[in-house]
Amino acid sequence: MAQSDILRQQTAAGVRTAEIDAGLRAHMNKIYGTMSVGLVVTGLVAWALAGLAVTESPTQYMVRDGMYLTDLGYALYASPLKWVIMFAPLAFVFGLGAGINRLSTGAAQMVFYAFAAVMGASLSSIFLVYTSMSIAQVFFATAIGFAGLSLWGYTTKKDISGWGSFLFMGVIGIFAASLINIFLQSSALMFAVSAIGVLVFAGLTAYDTQRLKNEYLMAVAHPQGQSYLGKAAIMGALSLYINFINMFMMLLSLFGNRE
Repeated sequence: MAQSDILRQQTAAGVRTAEIDAGLRAHMNKIYGTMSVGLVVTGLVAWALAGLAVTESPTQYMVRDGMYLTDLGYALYASPLKWVIMFAPLAFVFGLGAGINRLSTGAAQMVFYAFAAVMGASLSSIFLVYTSMSIAQVFFATAIGFAGLSLWGYTTKKDISGWGSFLFMGVIGIFAASLINIFLQSSALMFAVSAIGVLVFAGLTAYDTQRLKNEYLMAVAHPQGQSYLGKAAIMGALSLYINFINMFMMLLSLFGNRE
Protein backbone atom coordinates (compact mmCIF):
# COMPACT_ATOMS: atom_id res chain seq x y z
CA MET A 1 0.00 0.00 0.00
CA ALA A 2 1.30 3.42 -0.93
CA GLN A 3 2.24 5.81 1.83
CA SER A 4 -0.35 8.31 0.55
CA ASP A 5 -3.09 5.67 0.93
CA ILE A 6 -1.99 4.93 4.50
CA LEU A 7 -2.07 8.62 5.35
CA ARG A 8 -5.59 8.96 3.91
CA GLN A 9 -6.81 6.02 6.00
CA GLN A 10 -5.24 7.45 9.14
CA THR A 11 -6.78 10.85 8.44
CA ALA A 12 -10.20 9.31 7.83
CA ALA A 13 -9.92 7.33 11.06
CA GLY A 14 -8.95 10.47 12.93
CA VAL A 15 -11.89 12.41 11.51
CA ARG A 16 -14.27 9.56 12.39
CA THR A 17 -12.95 9.43 15.95
CA ALA A 18 -13.35 13.19 16.33
CA GLU A 19 -16.93 12.99 15.03
CA ILE A 20 -17.77 10.21 17.52
CA ASP A 21 -16.22 12.17 20.40
CA ALA A 22 -18.18 15.29 19.44
CA GLY A 23 -21.39 13.29 19.13
CA LEU A 24 -20.80 11.63 22.50
CA ARG A 25 -20.28 14.99 24.19
CA ALA A 26 -23.47 16.35 22.61
CA HIS A 27 -25.38 13.23 23.69
CA MET A 28 -24.16 13.43 27.28
CA ASN A 29 -24.85 17.18 27.39
CA LYS A 30 -28.43 16.46 26.32
CA ILE A 31 -28.75 13.88 29.09
CA TYR A 32 -27.40 16.25 31.73
CA GLY A 33 -29.48 19.13 30.38
CA THR A 34 -32.72 17.13 30.46
CA MET A 35 -31.91 15.87 33.94
CA SER A 36 -31.15 19.42 35.15
CA VAL A 37 -34.46 20.76 33.84
CA GLY A 38 -36.20 17.88 35.60
CA LEU A 39 -34.50 18.80 38.88
CA VAL A 40 -35.57 22.43 38.48
CA VAL A 41 -39.18 21.33 37.86
CA THR A 42 -39.05 19.08 40.93
CA GLY A 43 -37.65 21.83 43.13
CA LEU A 44 -40.14 24.45 42.00
CA VAL A 45 -43.15 22.16 42.43
CA ALA A 46 -41.96 21.00 45.88
CA TRP A 47 -41.35 24.56 47.05
CA ALA A 48 -44.65 25.89 45.64
CA LEU A 49 -46.77 23.08 47.12
CA ALA A 50 -45.09 23.38 50.51
CA GLY A 51 -45.89 27.11 50.49
CA LEU A 52 -49.54 26.41 49.76
CA ALA A 53 -49.77 23.53 52.23
CA VAL A 54 -48.47 25.33 55.32
CA THR A 55 -49.74 28.43 57.07
CA GLU A 56 -48.95 30.32 60.25
CA SER A 57 -52.65 31.07 60.79
CA PRO A 58 -54.18 28.60 63.27
CA THR A 59 -56.18 25.79 61.68
CA GLN A 60 -57.39 22.45 62.99
CA TYR A 61 -54.28 20.77 61.52
CA MET A 62 -51.29 21.77 63.64
CA VAL A 63 -47.84 20.50 62.67
CA ARG A 64 -45.99 22.19 65.52
CA ASP A 65 -46.10 25.53 67.33
CA GLY A 66 -46.58 28.26 64.75
CA MET A 67 -47.04 25.89 61.80
CA TYR A 68 -50.39 24.57 60.60
CA LEU A 69 -51.60 22.67 57.56
CA THR A 70 -54.06 24.18 55.15
CA ASP A 71 -56.81 21.99 53.70
CA LEU A 72 -54.47 21.30 50.76
CA GLY A 73 -51.69 20.40 53.17
CA TYR A 74 -53.93 17.97 55.01
CA ALA A 75 -54.92 16.32 51.73
CA LEU A 76 -51.27 16.01 50.64
CA TYR A 77 -49.69 14.85 53.88
CA ALA A 78 -52.37 13.44 56.18
CA SER A 79 -55.21 12.03 54.08
CA PRO A 80 -55.12 8.72 52.14
CA LEU A 81 -54.11 10.80 49.10
CA LYS A 82 -50.58 10.88 50.54
CA TRP A 83 -50.10 7.23 49.52
CA VAL A 84 -51.05 8.03 45.93
CA ILE A 85 -48.59 10.93 45.85
CA MET A 86 -45.89 8.81 47.49
CA PHE A 87 -46.06 5.97 44.95
CA ALA A 88 -47.07 7.94 41.83
CA PRO A 89 -43.42 8.60 40.80
CA LEU A 90 -42.77 4.85 40.84
CA ALA A 91 -45.73 4.30 38.52
CA PHE A 92 -44.34 6.95 36.15
CA VAL A 93 -40.94 5.22 36.06
CA PHE A 94 -42.42 1.84 35.17
CA GLY A 95 -44.83 3.41 32.70
CA LEU A 96 -42.14 5.36 30.89
CA GLY A 97 -39.83 2.36 30.78
CA ALA A 98 -42.56 0.11 29.37
CA GLY A 99 -43.96 2.63 26.88
CA ILE A 100 -40.82 4.39 25.63
CA ASN A 101 -40.86 2.53 22.29
CA ARG A 102 -44.42 3.66 21.57
CA LEU A 103 -43.76 7.32 22.34
CA SER A 104 -42.16 9.95 20.18
CA THR A 105 -39.05 11.62 21.54
CA GLY A 106 -41.01 14.79 22.32
CA ALA A 107 -43.77 12.88 24.10
CA ALA A 108 -41.25 10.89 26.14
CA GLN A 109 -39.59 14.13 27.22
CA MET A 110 -42.91 15.60 28.34
CA VAL A 111 -43.67 12.43 30.33
CA PHE A 112 -40.28 12.78 32.00
CA TYR A 113 -41.05 16.38 33.01
CA ALA A 114 -44.48 15.29 34.27
CA PHE A 115 -42.72 12.63 36.34
CA ALA A 116 -40.38 15.32 37.73
CA ALA A 117 -43.39 17.43 38.72
CA VAL A 118 -45.05 14.48 40.48
CA MET A 119 -41.76 13.78 42.24
CA GLY A 120 -41.79 17.40 43.41
CA ALA A 121 -45.21 16.88 44.93
CA SER A 122 -43.96 13.72 46.65
CA LEU A 123 -40.90 15.52 48.07
CA SER A 124 -42.65 18.71 49.13
CA SER A 125 -43.07 17.41 52.68
CA ILE A 126 -39.32 17.82 53.32
CA PHE A 127 -40.00 21.54 53.84
CA LEU A 128 -42.12 20.60 56.87
CA VAL A 129 -39.38 18.44 58.36
CA TYR A 130 -36.06 20.15 57.54
CA THR A 131 -34.91 23.76 57.59
CA SER A 132 -34.67 25.50 54.21
CA MET A 133 -30.98 26.24 54.80
CA SER A 134 -30.32 22.57 55.53
CA ILE A 135 -32.14 21.49 52.36
CA ALA A 136 -30.10 23.93 50.27
CA GLN A 137 -26.79 22.85 51.82
CA VAL A 138 -27.46 19.15 51.30
CA PHE A 139 -28.64 19.80 47.73
CA PHE A 140 -25.41 21.57 46.80
CA ALA A 141 -23.33 18.91 48.54
CA THR A 142 -25.21 16.27 46.55
CA ALA A 143 -24.64 18.20 43.32
CA ILE A 144 -20.89 18.38 43.95
CA GLY A 145 -20.67 14.68 44.83
CA PHE A 146 -22.83 13.69 41.86
CA ALA A 147 -20.72 15.73 39.45
CA GLY A 148 -17.50 14.14 40.70
CA LEU A 149 -18.88 10.60 40.56
CA SER A 150 -20.37 11.07 37.10
CA LEU A 151 -17.12 12.59 35.80
CA TRP A 152 -15.19 9.63 37.14
CA GLY A 153 -17.61 7.19 35.52
CA TYR A 154 -17.23 9.03 32.21
CA THR A 155 -13.44 9.24 32.18
CA THR A 156 -12.27 6.06 33.93
CA LYS A 157 -10.67 3.34 31.83
CA LYS A 158 -11.78 0.74 34.37
CA ASP A 159 -14.70 -1.44 33.31
CA ILE A 160 -17.29 -1.14 36.10
CA SER A 161 -20.10 -2.93 34.27
CA GLY A 162 -19.77 -5.75 36.79
CA TRP A 163 -21.13 -3.46 39.49
CA GLY A 164 -24.60 -3.53 37.93
CA SER A 165 -26.06 -6.69 39.46
CA PHE A 166 -24.65 -5.90 42.91
CA LEU A 167 -26.01 -2.35 42.87
CA PHE A 168 -29.39 -3.50 41.56
CA MET A 169 -29.72 -5.94 44.47
CA GLY A 170 -28.79 -3.08 46.79
CA VAL A 171 -31.60 -0.94 45.38
CA ILE A 172 -34.11 -3.75 45.91
CA GLY A 173 -32.94 -4.17 49.50
CA ILE A 174 -33.18 -0.44 50.19
CA PHE A 175 -36.67 -0.25 48.69
CA ALA A 176 -37.88 -3.25 50.73
CA ALA A 177 -36.40 -1.90 53.96
CA SER A 178 -37.91 1.53 53.33
CA LEU A 179 -41.36 0.03 52.82
CA ILE A 180 -41.04 -1.94 56.04
CA ASN A 181 -39.89 1.13 57.92
CA ILE A 182 -43.01 3.06 56.89
CA PHE A 183 -44.81 0.90 59.42
CA LEU A 184 -41.98 0.26 61.92
CA GLN A 185 -40.78 3.88 62.11
CA SER A 186 -37.40 2.67 63.37
CA SER A 187 -34.75 5.40 63.53
CA ALA A 188 -31.96 2.80 63.55
CA LEU A 189 -33.29 1.16 60.39
CA MET A 190 -33.74 4.56 58.76
CA PHE A 191 -30.12 5.44 59.53
CA ALA A 192 -28.87 2.14 58.10
CA VAL A 193 -30.97 2.49 54.95
CA SER A 194 -29.76 6.05 54.42
CA ALA A 195 -26.08 5.21 54.95
CA ILE A 196 -26.18 2.20 52.64
CA GLY A 197 -28.34 4.10 50.18
CA VAL A 198 -25.75 6.87 49.77
CA LEU A 199 -23.13 4.27 48.83
CA VAL A 200 -25.45 2.39 46.46
CA PHE A 201 -26.63 5.46 44.57
CA ALA A 202 -23.13 6.91 44.48
CA GLY A 203 -22.01 3.70 42.79
CA LEU A 204 -24.99 3.79 40.44
CA THR A 205 -24.12 7.34 39.39
CA ALA A 206 -20.68 6.25 38.17
CA TYR A 207 -22.01 2.97 36.76
CA ASP A 208 -24.88 4.57 34.83
CA THR A 209 -22.63 7.28 33.41
CA GLN A 210 -20.24 4.70 31.99
CA ARG A 211 -23.16 2.59 30.77
CA LEU A 212 -24.70 5.55 28.93
CA LYS A 213 -21.37 6.37 27.34
CA ASN A 214 -20.91 2.78 26.16
CA GLU A 215 -24.49 2.58 24.87
CA TYR A 216 -23.86 5.63 22.70
CA LEU A 217 -20.65 4.14 21.28
CA MET A 218 -22.49 0.90 20.45
CA ALA A 219 -25.39 2.79 18.88
CA VAL A 220 -23.23 4.81 16.49
CA ALA A 221 -21.52 1.60 15.38
CA HIS A 222 -24.80 0.34 13.88
CA PRO A 223 -26.70 2.00 11.01
CA GLN A 224 -30.04 1.87 12.85
CA GLY A 225 -28.67 2.69 16.28
CA GLN A 226 -28.69 6.46 15.97
CA SER A 227 -32.46 6.59 15.45
CA TYR A 228 -32.96 5.67 19.11
CA LEU A 229 -30.48 8.13 20.58
CA GLY A 230 -33.10 10.80 21.29
CA LYS A 231 -35.13 8.46 23.49
CA ALA A 232 -31.95 6.98 24.94
CA ALA A 233 -30.97 10.45 26.15
CA ILE A 234 -34.30 10.80 27.98
CA MET A 235 -33.99 7.39 29.60
CA GLY A 236 -30.42 8.24 30.53
CA ALA A 237 -31.59 11.49 32.11
CA LEU A 238 -34.21 9.51 34.05
CA SER A 239 -31.56 7.11 35.40
CA LEU A 240 -29.23 9.88 36.56
CA TYR A 241 -32.13 11.94 37.91
CA ILE A 242 -33.29 9.03 40.08
CA ASN A 243 -29.74 8.51 41.35
CA PHE A 244 -29.44 12.20 42.24
CA ILE A 245 -32.80 12.42 44.01
CA ASN A 246 -32.19 9.29 46.04
CA MET A 247 -28.68 10.34 47.03
CA PHE A 248 -30.04 13.74 48.03
CA MET A 249 -32.79 12.23 50.18
CA MET A 250 -30.39 9.79 51.86
CA LEU A 251 -27.92 12.57 52.67
CA LEU A 252 -30.74 14.79 53.90
CA SER A 253 -31.90 12.03 56.23
CA LEU A 254 -28.36 11.68 57.60
CA PHE A 255 -27.25 15.30 57.83
CA GLY A 256 -30.34 17.49 57.48
CA ASN A 257 -31.26 19.79 60.36
CA ARG A 258 -34.82 19.10 61.41
CA GLU A 259 -37.28 21.82 62.34
